Amino acid sequence: MRILESEPRHEPVLLAAVVEWLAPRHDAVYVDATLGFGGHTAALVDAGAGRVVGIDRDAGALELARRRLGGRADRVTFVHDDYRRVPAVLAALGLAEVDGIVADLGVSSMQIDEASRGFSFRQAGPLDMRMDRASGPTLAERLADVDDGELADVIFQLGDERHSRRIARAIVAARDRGALTDTAALASVVRRAAGGKGWQRIDPATRTFQALRIWVNDELSGLRTFLDVAPGCLAVGGRLAVIAFHSLEDRAVKQRFRALGTDDARYRVCTKRPLSPDEAECARNPRATSAHLRVLERVA
Repeated sequence: MRILESEPRHEPVLLAAVVEWLAPRHDAVYVDATLGFGGHTAALVDAGAGRVVGIDRDAGALELARRRLGGRADRVTFVHDDYRRVPAVLAALGLAEVDGIVADLGVSSMQIDEASRGFSFRQAGPLDMRMDRASGPTLAERLADVDDGELADVIFQLGDERHSRRIARAIVAARDRGALTDTAALASVVRRAAGGKGWQRIDPATRTFQALRIWVNDELSGLRTFLDVAPGCLAVGGRLAVIAFHSLEDRAVKQRFRALGTDDARYRVCTKRPLSPDEAECARNPRATSAHLRVLERVA
């Protein structure tokens, strides 16, 4: 079976759109709630942002971003924390409100490419998948006592995988016989259970690995908390820009923004429909294909 692998390099998605909607000013403060490799932060600084607070759960990502930003780093405050705690982060910095927030959801290409992180189905690594390696159970620990029914629900609901029950049974069986030694072994189990022959545009392990990553990091719960607290951190005229790649994430953003725009006079939804990358960006960066950008503004 020949499989098309995901692109190995990281490129920030919808960069120009984020800069356009946040409209950075030299006298304003912005938050990159998912700093990653620092692509959106670099663009904000280059466009004139006076200060950016860069938050990430991954301590390694913070260090990489600091190095990548080079001379721009003196206008960035780097914070190792979870984006759902953005009000506490700002309070600790003495900031009551900010003029814009961007969140690029999901896992970055650099995390996928580092085998030791356990995100990749393309190379052998530990069964980890934690974005913050200092806290929470690893994938191996989550899989240790899960039954195939619960696991099938995780894979179906978070990965949109139609073979979820077959895959879950195969994973649990492999676990019980001690065959889940690393991510390569897990991917092999998933591929065999998913079936399919010949060339496939998407690796058969993609959806399952996505589901397991979201499960390990409790990403949907974290997103809902972030969407509850982040709008209150905006100054009047400030905007919250969220880029989602998964349908469940985008639905959560859409519903929260719609509720605020309808029920709370302080907020306005700027994007009636999500913004998507154009053909040129998708061709240049395949990761961008499923991206959706939604923007909320505090107006009063």
